Amino acid sequence: MRKLFTMMTLAVMALCLTACSDKDDEVKLADLTIQLTGISDLSGFNVVLTNATTAASYIGTTTATGSVVFQVTPGVYNATVSEIRYAEGYRYVYNGVASNITLTADKGATATIELKEAKTSQVIIKELYNGGVLKDDGKSKFQYDKCVILYNNTDVKASITNLGFGMVAPANSYANNKNYGTDGKLSYESAGFTPSWNGICYYEGTIDIEPYSQVVINIHGAIDNTQTVSNSVNYANADYYCIYDPESGYNNTGYYPTPASVIPTSHYLKAVRVGLGNAWALSVVAPAFFVFQAPDTNLNQYANNAENIWYDGGEEGSTVWACVKITNDWIFDGIEVFSNAYDDNLKRLTSDIDAGSVGLTNYLGHSLYRNVDKAATEALAENAGKLVYNYSLGVDKSTDPSGIDAEASIKNGAHIIYMDTNNSTADFHERQKCSLRN
Repeated sequence: MRKLFTMMTLAVMALCLTACSDKDDEVKLADLTIQLTGISDLSGFNVVLTNATTAASYIGTTTATGSVVFQVTPGVYNATVSEIRYAEGYRYVYNGVASNITLTADKGATATIELKEAKTSQVIIKELYNGGVLKDDGKSKFQYDKCVILYNNTDVKASITNLGFGMVAPANSYANNKNYGTDGKLSYESAGFTPSWNGICYYEGTIDIEPYSQVVINIHGAIDNTQTVSNSVNYANADYYCIYDPESGYNNTGYYPTPASVIPTSHYLKAVRVGLGNAWALSVVAPAFFVFQAPDTNLNQYANNAENIWYDGGEEGSTVWACVKITNDWIFDGIEVFSNAYDDNLKRLTSDIDAGSVGLTNYLGHSLYRNVDKAATEALAENAGKLVYNYSLGVDKSTDPSGIDAEASIKNGAHIIYMDTNNSTADFHERQKCSLRN
């Protein structure tokens, strides 16, 4: 009997101990709310919450109000947001952090993350060919075959609406620049706009560019120029776009012969002339060239509005120096070209558009080509075995610090990511021939 009683006592004690242990070990959770601020659309962001002690991590997605609630054990936490989004041809990078958030068992906690937005373009200037070439006699010069190549530098399709082009006066970097003040700064540096001298060229509508793909826009001579100058460029391609709008006043047939018949009229860019001359004469030597988009603006009306006109060098009312004010927020890329033949070059693009410059030797068929982002390009898994190197040691003696031959790699099926530091000194090199001639 005593033995039975003892066994029953032990069983009751064990049950009690088990019940007490279960109660003590019960996981206690508390609500931790993360609230995002800083931008208008706060929905759909992934917030990563990490326990500072155990390194355990959790992911939650914000609601339309920008909040997300985690039910986690008490402790100290860090919350981060790091996300990339694409819209209207732009790449938006969002980052934010909240550190050392203390969560106790008896009450919840709320922490705020202020998102910081960095805006860059999906689309960049891949190449500018403006320097002309020698004719077949090896002496005469030919300059009516200019183009710009735009490139989607991301893995998401880009759409550019109301694409526009501008150039800053003076036409050449070594020319007398009356826009510098006694403080050494450009008069429009803090004005929020960049003046496009003589007029603008633009495309009415939207141009779609697939991931890691390009679009060619002819600036002058949208024909097969190789028929008369063998080292020039053949633009007779149905995929190409071109500037052709004689009704604008830019009707010089030397610059604008009737485009090749294979180029559809739907690919013609229009223009607005506010200065003198019968051509939008992008310099063959050293231009300051930029690209913009204004998706919600009628660019014809905008450029014809006197309130949007600015005069280079303070020459008020002088049609020769009339410029269109292009809002800096519209500009998604620019390239400051200096002449290799001169030492006294001056910048015309402000540092927020292009912080550097790249040199050009003209009339040799050279172009300005963007450098490859070596680390980013090599990191793409799909590029394994497809990248071609020794570009800087190639036949044309061009120099790209990456050593990657971008055009040969593209032909080999690789996807190229180009440098985009907003500084032409680091981003571009002088290529020995336009890539369209390869």
